[in-house]
Amino acid sequence: MSTETTASVSTHILDTSVGRPARGVAVRLSARSGREGHWQALGGSATDEDGRCKDLPALPEGTTHVRLDFAVEPYFEPHPTDRRAEARQDAPAHRDSGTGVFFPEVAITFAVVAGEHYHVPLLLNPFGYSVYRGS
Repeated sequence: MSTETTASVSTHILDTSVGRPARGVAVRLSARSGREGHWQALGGSATDEDGRCKDLPALPEGTTHVRLDFAVEPYFEPHPTDRRAEARQDAPAHRDSGTGVFFPEVAITFAVVAGEHYHVPLLLNPFGYSVYRGS
């Protein structure tokens, strides 16, 4: 597909609770044409050691809205050999889920214009997140 007729998307995740990239987070990509259009699941990926998804699917021609769904709860589950577990040992478990994460999923929806590239970084910690359009 030509970049003149479609937009492109990339993302990465930084775990701000430990100051490191978030590795192994599943990311799903969906797209739609128009506000009233139906979401089309395009596929997904998982973040690499640098917290990046380098192989997200291409967007179909005519895409106007994109949604990135990040499955963050499994990332925050304790693992005995993981430095994140040590960094979060004093964090209280969330009452409803029994885990140390308040947001089990993060869904980011944004508008796109054909021919533009959209890099959407996610800054993540167990009790909050921030997202922005990067470069």
